[in-house]
Amino acid sequence: MNHPILRLVFVLLALLGSSGSFAGVPDCPDDRDAGLWGIMNQLILIEFAVDPIGVAPLLDGDSRNGKLGDITAEAHRERNAQLRMIREDLRDLDTHGFTEVDQLDADLLAYWLDDRLAMSAMDGWMMPVGSMSGPQVWLPQPGSRVRMLSEQDRKDYLTRLRRVPIVIGDTIDNMRLGMDVGRVPPRVIVLPAVAQCLAQASTEIREDASKSPFYKPFTEMDASDPLAIEARKIISERIVPVYTELALFLQNEYIPACRDTIGAADGFDGIVGYNASLMHHTTLALSAQQIHTKGLDEVARIKGEMIEVIRQTDWYEMVTGAGLTDPPVWAGHDDEELFARFVEFLRTAPEFYYTEPQDLLDGYRAIGKMIDGHLPELFSVLPRLPYGVLPLPAYSADSGPTAYYYSGSAKTGRAGNFMANLSRLDQRPKYEMLALTLHEAMPGHHLQIALAQEIEGQHPIRKRMGFTGFVEGWGLYAEKLGLDMGTGEYGLYSDPYDNFGRLSYEMWRAMRLVVDTGIHSMGWSRDQAIGYMQGNSALSLHNIEAEVDRYIGWPGQATGYKIGELKILELRARAKEAIGDSFDLREFHFVVLGDGALPLPVLEAKVKRWIATQIE
Repeated sequence: MNHPILRLVFVLLALLGSSGSFAGVPDCPDDRDAGLWGIMNQLILIEFAVDPIGVAPLLDGDSRNGKLGDITAEAHRERNAQLRMIREDLRDLDTHGFTEVDQLDADLLAYWLDDRLAMSAMDGWMMPVGSMSGPQVWLPQPGSRVRMLSEQDRKDYLTRLRRVPIVIGDTIDNMRLGMDVGRVPPRVIVLPAVAQCLAQASTEIREDASKSPFYKPFTEMDASDPLAIEARKIISERIVPVYTELALFLQNEYIPACRDTIGAADGFDGIVGYNASLMHHTTLALSAQQIHTKGLDEVARIKGEMIEVIRQTDWYEMVTGAGLTDPPVWAGHDDEELFARFVEFLRTAPEFYYTEPQDLLDGYRAIGKMIDGHLPELFSVLPRLPYGVLPLPAYSADSGPTAYYYSGSAKTGRAGNFMANLSRLDQRPKYEMLALTLHEAMPGHHLQIALAQEIEGQHPIRKRMGFTGFVEGWGLYAEKLGLDMGTGEYGLYSDPYDNFGRLSYEMWRAMRLVVDTGIHSMGWSRDQAIGYMQGNSALSLHNIEAEVDRYIGWPGQATGYKIGELKILELRARAKEAIGDSFDLREFHFVVLGDGALPLPVLEAKVKRWIATQIE
C-alpha cells in the first residue's frame, strides 16, 4: 500500500466509528458547510499522525492516548502528498453562499496549506536535532504534559515509553538521509545535543531509573506498583541504551558531517529557502533587506528610549552628580559611554540577581499574581484555564532559552505553564522578570492561546494553527501592555530598572531583525552577531550566545516577534485615530484575539472591518 492516496483512504476508514463519522472528530454543525468541515476533519487526523500528544486533547475519546507520531521518511512524504490532495479538494469547493465563519475558515485553510506545502519542500525532517529540538528535548517532557488522571492514562503512557526507541531510531535514519544528500545543519547548533542525550543516560539514571524525567508520572505511586516497576524496566532496558546510541551517533557520525557555515544562504536550500522561512514566520511578503532595515530603525529608536530611562535611575544621579552644584568629573554627557557604563553596572551589581533557584521561581510566581489583578483593566474576556510557573527541565536548561510556554488543557487536567530557566542565576536579572512574565504568561502566551482553545464551535484544526508573527507578536505586544496597567505614567513599570528591562527585551527582538537577516542573507559570522547584540543591549553574554545559536538553527523564526508586534501596534494606532474618543482598548483586544491565531494580513483585514462598524 505505497500509494499515498490509497493509504489515506485506509487510514480514514480505519478511524471510522460505528456511527459513520470519523472517530474522535466533531460532527458538522447544522450551520456549517459539510464539505469544508470534512476537509478540516481530514486535516486534524493528519495532524494527529504528526503530533498525537498535542492533538489528542483536541479530539473526543481516549483511544489515541498511547500514540507517538510516525516520523519516518515515508510518513513525511505521504503526508505531503495527502496535503496536496486536500488542497485540490479545497480549491474545488463551491464557496457561494458561505457564511462569514465558513469563508474565514476556508481562507485560513488555503493559506495554511500553501504555507505547509512550501515549507515541506525544504524537508526539514532530515535535520531534526539541535540544542532546542530533537527527541532528546521533546520526548522526556510528555510526562509533565499529558493527562495522568487514571490507571489507564499511565498504561497509555507506558505504551508511549515503549515507542521511544522506535522514534529515536527513525530520527537517526532521517539524519542519515540528510547526510546522504548534503542537507545538514550548522555544526554549532548540534554540539549541545550530545550532552542533552547523555543527560537521559546519566550514571544517576542508570543506577536508579526513577530519577529519569520519563518516570515522573509514577513518582507519587508505590515503587512496588506493577506500573511503576514496568516504567523503570522500560527506562533501564530501552530508553537509557537508545539515548546512549543517539549521543554516539551525533558525536561520531553526524557532527563531523555538519557544515561549518552558519547562514541559511549557505545551506542546501540557499536564499530561496530562507525567504520562504521569512514568509512562513512573519506571514508578510517582506524581503530580508526590508526586515534588516526595519530592525536597524527600531534599534536606533529603542536605544534613545533606553538612554532616557537610564537618566531616571538613582544610578545616574549617583555617577553623574545630577542636581549637584559640583558634579563628578564624568557627567555622562556621551550617550554611548553612558549606556556602556550602565549596562556594565547592571551585569555586575549583585542586587539584581537571586542566589537561589527557588527564590527566582517564587519571584516569577509573585509577579504573575500581581499582573493577574490588573487584567480586567484591558480585557473583557479572560481564559478559564489557569497557568503555573515551573522550572525548565534541568537536562536542557544550560543550553536552553530564558523561558518558554507550554499550553495546557482542561480536558487532560493540565494547566498552561510558563517554563522558567533557573540555571546560571547570574545571567537571570530581576529587572527582566516583569516583561518576561507578561510575555510568557498573562496577558501574553497563556491568555492568547488559552482563549483560542476555549472558542466555542471552532473546529479543532483551527486550534492547531499557530502563526509566529501573530503568536509571538502578541507576546511582545503583551510586554508593552504593562505600561497600560495600573496607575502612573509607566503603569506596572514604575521602577525605571524594570522599564529598562522591558526596553532591553524590546531591543532584543529588534536586534533579531538585524542579526537573523545578517547571518542568513548577508554573511555575518557568529562573533559578529554576538558583538552587535552586546553593544546594543543589557543581555548577558550567555543569553546572547544561546540566542544567536537559536537564530542559526531556526532561520527566520526570530523575526516574527517584532514584525508581529509592530503590526498589532499599527492596527491599534489606526483604530484609535479612526474611532476617536469612543475607542475601547478592551474591545480592540477582543477583536484581535477573538478568532484565535491569524496570519497578519487576515488580522489586518478583520480589524479594518471592525473599525468600519465603529465609525458608521
